[in-house]
Amino acid sequence: MIDTVGTGSRSATRDRYIDTLRALALGRVIIYHMFGVAWLSFAFPAMGVMFALGGSLMAGSLDRSPEDAVTNRIRRLLPALWVLGLLLVPAMLWHGWRDHPTWQTLLLWVVPVVQPPGNEWAAPVTEVLWYVVAYLWLVVLSAPLRWLYRRAPLRTTLLPLGALALLGVLPPVAHESVQSTLVDLATFGACWIVGFAHRDGSLRRLSLPLLAVLAVACLGGGAGWAVTHPGDEGLDLNDIPLAQGLYSLGFVLLVMRAAPAMAWLARVRVLDRLVGLLNARAVTVYLWHNVAIAACFMVGDDAFQVWRLDNSAAGAAYLAVALALLLVPVLALGWVEDVAARRRPRLWPWKPQAGRGAGPVPARTRRQTTAVDKALAAPAEGATGASGVAG
Repeated sequence: MIDTVGTGSRSATRDRYIDTLRALALGRVIIYHMFGVAWLSFAFPAMGVMFALGGSLMAGSLDRSPEDAVTNRIRRLLPALWVLGLLLVPAMLWHGWRDHPTWQTLLLWVVPVVQPPGNEWAAPVTEVLWYVVAYLWLVVLSAPLRWLYRRAPLRTTLLPLGALALLGVLPPVAHESVQSTLVDLATFGACWIVGFAHRDGSLRRLSLPLLAVLAVACLGGGAGWAVTHPGDEGLDLNDIPLAQGLYSLGFVLLVMRAAPAMAWLARVRVLDRLVGLLNARAVTVYLWHNVAIAACFMVGDDAFQVWRLDNSAAGAAYLAVALALLLVPVLALGWVEDVAARRRPRLWPWKPQAGRGAGPVPARTRRQTTAVDKALAAPAEGATGASGVAG
């Protein structure tokens, strides 16, 4: 279902399929960090989906207001991180920070050009901040990437994967934190660019057989690389960058091309409201979910041991406690996302608020050199975009 809300002379649309994808991705991230089940990365590569959604949103921002697109996206992302830092940095100092952070490293909590520093005590929280760093860089790089994409769609999409392959065989080219950021950008850059193709409608025009061949090749290549090059944790895509990049690209080609009817969602009120809540609080949920997971074990250990729950029941019980604890920052701090997006602050945002128009912008006509490039560059009629901010 597409919700339409008026904004003066324009209308803003929300694609409920895209909203549902974002909600599923956030849910999968929480489940993975809760239970660490490697096969979840194959069943639903959530981070690739989140970056593809981010690329689509950024392309829409560039189409609407290219002069303000970067600052608007950064403004939506960073305030929630600043609030986390204001609470977490003093707590890390209180618990002992052996590395004695300097003011220069602490500035990374303000402008996270690489992953902000932390201590071992706060590792469950700081380890997820790589996504914020990669998202920020892709926002900054989107204008030149979009310029390249409009001239050579296929080659631009494959460019990050080529860089990823080189980073895998060459000696480290930079400091560990910088190297890690480069790998993250190369791993998910292709998914971000697929978001461009989704936004301008060209992905919809790609013939289904050709899309299926490309997607299966990427999925098979990623799975095959994972099997032949397992990481420290075995067949976990999160530990095998090239496998993650290939597999995620294949997956997002399929899910971003799909456009299922979502009218049923409005009839399932609980799910509809949950999707609305997760989209309105995507950044808060992502930043704080590992805090809730870490705390759930402290809260639940004694009680669940007394109740002598079996493993499956205990796992479900811990997850329920983690979700309940996650509601605390969502309620207490989620309004920061509203302020950052210049919306009316709300305590409990079940439904999306009116925003700026988010419809697709047709791609420019250009000469292409390959059949795939021609298909990728051709605009689709009636394609629908998404509004909001991706975690």
